[in-house]
Amino acid sequence: MNYRHAFHAGNHGDCLKHALLVALLEALRRKDAPFAVADLHAGRGSYDLAGDAATRTGEWRAGIGRLLDDPPPALAGYVALVRRLGLYPGSPAIAHALLRPQDRLVLNEKHPEEYAALATWAEGDPRIAVRCGNAYALRGVVPPAGKRRGLVLFDPPYECADEHERVAAAMRAAHRAAPTFIMALWYPVKHLAPVRGLRDALRDLPRRVDAALYLHPPLDPARLNGSGLLVVNAPWQYGQHARAILEALRARLADDPAAEVHLEAARD
Repeated sequence: MNYRHAFHAGNHGDCLKHALLVALLEALRRKDAPFAVADLHAGRGSYDLAGDAATRTGEWRAGIGRLLDDPPPALAGYVALVRRLGLYPGSPAIAHALLRPQDRLVLNEKHPEEYAALATWAEGDPRIAVRCGNAYALRGVVPPAGKRRGLVLFDPPYECADEHERVAAAMRAAHRAAPTFIMALWYPVKHLAPVRGLRDALRDLPRRVDAALYLHPPLDPARLNGSGLLVVNAPWQYGQHARAILEALRARLADDPAAEVHLEAARD
């Protein structure tokens, strides 16, 4: 209940998550049929990088701050969207910007103050439903009512010791409830033991693409060395787009010559 994303908005983890999220949403938009997005750890919608929280950490300067000028082609759409929306858009704002009139957005946030800000941000758009509750209580949220296609995004703060196990179980439950939906799970990379456990727990799910960027060797459990997005039911050719995005992020964000890209794709 203490996590506030404003301190980390626009950092390298956000850049990876949101650039890949744009690629997934663009894939959904290629078909006319309506889709729904369920963002289960939504935060407050958007963030002020000139505000006190972001200024105190300055994490965005080594993230989105390095991408705004002359972004590489693989990141051009994501960066253009950030510029157009202003501030720094969280996942709700990015998803909202790519909705069409027939699409829907379901947002869940547990923290009361973050939820209040999110509800204010979403007010007035009938395509958006906002909920305050446990992200892992999926009944009535996944799948969003009346929709047969879409995306479910898991993005927990990983503050609890068992968060990797909990989110893996929730993702499997969401896949059972909405087997035609894309499932996307963001995860931090500090050291590899919990990451390997997460990957192993989801290895049998279909059309899996696991895309991660290690900006530093993943050996120090006290530092955010990178992050990844594990996608189930990945769209056609998403793995190719993901690799191009990872390579572009490495070129712009990595100071460590040992930085590396991890991409694992499985069709079944």
